[in-house]
Amino acid sequence: MKADQSLGSHTSLVLAVASVATLMVVAVMAMDLFADRALGTDAQLAWRAQLKKVDAALANNDVSAAELAWRETYAAALKSRHWEGMVAVGDAYRQVGDAGGFHHAARAEARQSYLTALFRARGEGSVDGVLRVAERFAELGDRDVVEQCIRVAWTVAAQAKDPLAQQSVRAFTKRWEARALEAEPLNFTQ
Repeated sequence: MKADQSLGSHTSLVLAVASVATLMVVAVMAMDLFADRALGTDAQLAWRAQLKKVDAALANNDVSAAELAWRETYAAALKSRHWEGMVAVGDAYRQVGDAGGFHHAARAEARQSYLTALFRARGEGSVDGVLRVAERFAELGDRDVVEQCIRVAWTVAAQAKDPLAQQSVRAFTKRWEARALEAEPLNFTQ
């Protein structure tokens, strides 16, 4: 009888500890999810400050300093966990690459930054972010990724149940389709 009570008490204690541990894990995950998400946090300000250094170096035609500052900007943007910083980093590296004569490599690096921005924007539920990334891929001429961005934007807008977000996606899609039609050669032999 005493063994049954001891076993029951032990089981209750184990369940209580497991429940508390589970709640702690969920709380830590929630804190991590929202950490540095607000605009104006130190991480947001850090990449913006670093980006000014890239611009200043480019203004002085110092490509080496611009590239070094870009690396710091990239690290700060990664830490910020926002899509905006990654778009800005991609844009900045394209400028550095153009100034330094390595625009093909810079475009590849920018592409990676834009992909990171896409995943972050989707995770944040930001239709504006997804569409901004779509614009950048359109500038790069990557039609397939633009189409994927549009699909992601529709999904994010539907999840948000925001008519303005859906209107933004609709407007972007119309502009994209018109641009795509202009770029395709006409085939009159059908």
